[in-house]
Amino acid sequence: MAAPITEDRYRWVALANTTAAVFMSALDGSIVIIALPAIFGGIHLDPLAPGNVGYLLWMLMGYRLVQAVLVVTLGRLGDMFGRVRIYNYGFAVFTVASILLSFDPFDGGRAALWLVGWRVVQAVGGSMLTANSAAILTDAFPSDQRGFALGINQVAALAGQFIGLTAGGLLAAIDWRAVFWINVPVGVFGTVWAYRRLRDDGRRRPARIDWWGNITFAGGLGAVLTGITEGLQPHGGDAMGWTSPPVVALLVGGMALLVAFVRIETRIAEPMFQLGLFRIRAFTAGNAATLASSIARGGLQFVLIIWLQGIWLPLHGYDYADTPFWAGIFLLPLTAGFLVSGPTAGWLSDRIGSRGLATGGMLVFAASFVGLALLPIDFRYWAFAALLVVNGVGSGMFGAPNSSSIMSSVPSEQRGVASGMRSTFQNSGTSLSIGVFFSLMIIGLAGTLPQTLTGGLVAQGVPLGVAQQIGTLPPVSSLFAAILGVNPIEHLLTTYGARVPAAGMRVLTGREFFPNLISGPFHQGLIVVFTVSAGLAVLAAVASYLRTSERTDR
Repeated sequence: MAAPITEDRYRWVALANTTAAVFMSALDGSIVIIALPAIFGGIHLDPLAPGNVGYLLWMLMGYRLVQAVLVVTLGRLGDMFGRVRIYNYGFAVFTVASILLSFDPFDGGRAALWLVGWRVVQAVGGSMLTANSAAILTDAFPSDQRGFALGINQVAALAGQFIGLTAGGLLAAIDWRAVFWINVPVGVFGTVWAYRRLRDDGRRRPARIDWWGNITFAGGLGAVLTGITEGLQPHGGDAMGWTSPPVVALLVGGMALLVAFVRIETRIAEPMFQLGLFRIRAFTAGNAATLASSIARGGLQFVLIIWLQGIWLPLHGYDYADTPFWAGIFLLPLTAGFLVSGPTAGWLSDRIGSRGLATGGMLVFAASFVGLALLPIDFRYWAFAALLVVNGVGSGMFGAPNSSSIMSSVPSEQRGVASGMRSTFQNSGTSLSIGVFFSLMIIGLAGTLPQTLTGGLVAQGVPLGVAQQIGTLPPVSSLFAAILGVNPIEHLLTTYGARVPAAGMRVLTGREFFPNLISGPFHQGLIVVFTVSAGLAVLAAVASYLRTSERTDR
């Protein structure tokens, strides 16, 4: 048995352990984005080939989807059986899944299925960690230090998302399996450390498991988010799959299950989803702000990556194969903003309250989107970096005070489910945002890209029939090619075996043809996306302002 530790020391042990856990979980949500070219190259699979786009989408979105669906249930189980117990299981599950991911024994499509499957299991472990970490900290810290503790935790989660972009590029350059190896030593150490040192300080609330509530919630939210993911794939002659029968069935069926879930939760004595918590104004306002800010921020990562990798970096002399790594480097100012403002905002919220900081943070966040919308497509980097810093500062100002306000507003025996509900709103908003932002981009490109691309190809000597075939392809492939660090035009010409004169091939596969081709419609899409994000950030600011008074929500 480990020697007992003092109350004050225990707080910092809990903070260090949970911060490492949420950082690792968040890091893994984004680390594969930049590493995808190396991963698919390592398993010898072309994700842009017909029928393979699904593998790419599920590698990108499956992790977040699982977390959105499971965190409430796992937070509720923590309230019932012990938050630290569920949290410890999460560390172990996450670590085992990471080991199995790095030892993929297959090749091609079967290898991709292995990776997607174990990423789902890894997300289950990550959900156990994130669903209970905030509750463990809220139990451990007094109210006058809680904002600082949750601030450090929240910044670790947000920073992990963006540090993962850089880490993915660095590790993939060594070996694609290293993207998963990096979790193993942290997971093993964290599992042992948590088992030996963490303890359950919160009040337990024994209850029966709400099976029907769990089934309808997981089934409904899972169906909706799966429908959104599948809707990004082309269907028939359409650029996207929103009208395909399976997607419509998933969305309609998922919404029906969620309606049934709400009815069930209002009629049973021990519901999974504590709807009564929404009578607490700080809880309701904080979660409304979380959802709006997550939708505003969730797709930003992908939009910025496409902007950098597909347009700006090639125009500035970077080879397509190098753009994933450099995109991660050029996005570091966003992480810097988080790291500067997050802990400071958490510390200040313990002293002056949460409402002003969270509201101000979302207004700063909104201003950064307005600035990004005003940038030209071929921007000066110092202006872009400054706006990224402002965006990160706004998110950091909001994250810790908002989490502290939510967690401090609920009874101690319900902190696990409250933490899970908060994470559900955050992860659902992120998944919804990716679907919405990608859709806006693809719709914008689908209106002008076919004619422009066909004409540009013909002008450089591509046979008319081949040019028309390439021009009518859904633009989603071009966007995904940019994410993967592949020259989209070169990939398409190779796929269709086009015979092109040497001079024309140099122009088509150069660094300027594709960026100049999509700059106009992509910029229009950026303006729409950033305008929507700014509006959502303002709504989050309004919701933050409407929470309880500063003195109460402390």
